[in-house]
Amino acid sequence: MRVIAGEFRSRRLMSIPGAVTRPTSDRLRETLFDILAARIEGATFVDAYAGTGAVGIEALSRGARHVWFLERSREALEVTRRNLASLALEARSTVVAGLVLLTIARHPADIVFLDPPYDKDREYEAALAALSGIQSPLVIVQHSIRRTLPEVRGDLRRTRTVKQGDNALSFFAIAEPAVRK
Repeated sequence: MRVIAGEFRSRRLMSIPGAVTRPTSDRLRETLFDILAARIEGATFVDAYAGTGAVGIEALSRGARHVWFLERSREALEVTRRNLASLALEARSTVVAGLVLLTIARHPADIVFLDPPYDKDREYEAALAALSGIQSPLVIVQHSIRRTLPEVRGDLRRTRTVKQGDNALSFFAIAEPAVRK
């Protein structure tokens, strides 16, 4: 696994052996950040269900001001911390240990990236519900192409879905209030 572009381009990142985490592929991260190119510079970013931290580190490499890494697994937290230390990114990042559903509302950001384990069906709805009231302008959910996410969840409305192989990225933005006539 490596950083795709930006300040830390081509730098290798540690990964977690086994099937405990499902890292976002280089190709999917490249697609994601090509879409986010105009929005990432100076943005605050949440990498929820961070795993190795590759998505959040990519955001930092491309100019994000600060990234919160939310993760439950101790092994993943350690790998994320080591990856951040290897690139001297500790000052621009915060690693948050605990259940994402309990910590995500405390970290509003310009961009929130959610990548729950694909087999945790309830995490998707619960995470979107937790985010629907915190006014993050953009929420991106990585999921299996076989999973259907709602068009609207609270004040979040799905604006776009990009499919790549077996994965999809669904983009949610704060829904505009209805105009009364």
